[in-house]
Amino acid sequence: MHPELEQLLVLQDRQQKIKQIQTEIKTLPLQRNDLESQLAASAAGVEALKQKRRQVEMDRKKLELDVGTRAETISRLKTQQYQTRKNDEFQAIGHEIERYENEIRRLEDEELEVMLEADKLKAEIEAAEITAKATKESISRQLNDLETKSETLESRQEELAKEREALASKIDAVRTSFRQQRRCSRRRH
Repeated sequence: MHPELEQLLVLQDRQQKIKQIQTEIKTLPLQRNDLESQLAASAAGVEALKQKRRQVEMDRKKLELDVGTRAETISRLKTQQYQTRKNDEFQAIGHEIERYENEIRRLEDEELEVMLEADKLKAEIEAAEITAKATKESISRQLNDLETKSETLESRQEELAKEREALASKIDAVRTSFRQQRRCSRRRH
């Protein structure tokens, strides 16, 4: 193979490698954004569970207050019941007390369900936090790897560009020499 042709092929190879590296460098920000989105989604999942647990805790406290309010009402009604002298009023207040006691039982059952849900959420949050921590560590490593890859690619691109420049200047020198030889040979004829 002619040396000039061989140099042109090497020059073409360097140019193709430079384009491949440039394409890879362009994808790095997209990869970084994808990793950061995964990290944000992981943190958002944990935060959503924590928010749900806060809401469940507020519901439990509301139920607790409702039970307390009804217990106070029962206490007041019992005092009122013992102060009444009429039998029908005594029985009416007794029915009212019984209704409030049933409401308290229902509210306490709801409160137990809410407490069970809170315990379940606590376990889910702990598991999600462990997963989020592992995800964060993994993504951190991947981001560091991307940074290293970026530096390596840019360094390699610079090396290839220098090689290409050197090859191009050699080819230009050979072309110039070839043109001069052709001119000299034309002048002789």
